Amino acid sequence: MTKITALPTEDVRALQAGGADAYGRTPERAISDGGGNPCRHCLKYIPKGAEMLVLAYRPFPETQPYAETGPLFLCADRCTRHDGEALPEMLTGSPDFLIKGYSADDRIVYGTGIVIPQTEMMGQAEAIFEDDRVKYIHIRSSRNNCYQARIDRG
Repeated sequence: MTKITALPTEDVRALQAGGADAYGRTPERAISDGGGNPCRHCLKYIPKGAEMLVLAYRPFPETQPYAETGPLFLCADRCTRHDGEALPEMLTGSPDFLIKGYSADDRIVYGTGIVIPQTEMMGQAEAIFEDDRVKYIHIRSSRNNCYQARIDRG
């Protein structure tokens, strides 16, 4: 059994309050066009006309060679963290994703990365977790490599 894990609420609240992003900068504020602006906390698309944050995020506990940093969107206003087994809204809007497994020391487990159709993603995640070296899996954009969410063992 697997579950989709959104960004931690304490990290998001700090950013929503004007805290520094992964590059030490205040998140930019923008208005969602209602298109592809997925919030990495509620895992929903930010509605058209709603204020959003654009920032750099590093989904790893510390810097190291495999700790990728990249852009992402958050709701500017407080939102509720995604929790549940259902595939969240933002992961239904793309035909495919890049997924790859990471070890307990936050390094890529080579051989686990794959661009896969969205409809097959969770089944492939189960297969990746058969490798005992894999602690968690990142879901990333297959086109831009942006971090989307994490998959953890249930």
